[in-house]
Amino acid sequence: MSTTTPAGRRARLAPEERRSQLLDLGVRLLATRSVEELSVEVLAEEGGVSRGLLYHYFGGKHAFHEAVVRRVADELIERTAPPPSGDPVERLLASVDAYVGYVVEHYDSYLSLVKGASSGNPTVRAIHDEVLAAMTDRIFDEDGGETVPDTPGARLMARGWGAMVEEVVLGWAAHPRGITRENLLLSLAASLQHLVDSAP
Repeated sequence: MSTTTPAGRRARLAPEERRSQLLDLGVRLLATRSVEELSVEVLAEEGGVSRGLLYHYFGGKHAFHEAVVRRVADELIERTAPPPSGDPVERLLASVDAYVGYVVEHYDSYLSLVKGASSGNPTVRAIHDEVLAAMTDRIFDEDGGETVPDTPGARLMARGWGAMVEEVVLGWAAHPRGITRENLLLSLAASLQHLVDSAP
């Protein structure tokens, strides 16, 4: 895979640029295939590169799966980072709103990631867990937690809330059922407060 220079010549990409392009292609393919259906052969055909080159960059099928899922997870975690300052509840709503936006924009790819997490690949499952943890851990302020108290019980309930948010947002993105995005966000924020208030 290479790029074309203004003069029409084919320019060779640096190894990291080429690997990044292949990962971007893998993420796009994830929108129409499950994680397990992604293969070096499919990527080679779609990307117009040799299988040997793909094995050189990723080592094999499972390593390629993990790299693609990691790319999705890293982008999601970055895009859903809350504002660095401000009211804690507003920061939480901004983060969840960004998450909803990401799921809506990349519904099929994200659904493939979720399904892949339950497919038996422990690394893919761990990456998925990291995504949920990043979302829920943000509600605890580093200086003691203004949004919710940072206790073991609150952490437990927050992790459960993160799993619920994922299920609800995926369901809403597929069938909104007349629920507005604003009402969805408010309900999710309220449900967190209810769960934390009832934490053991």
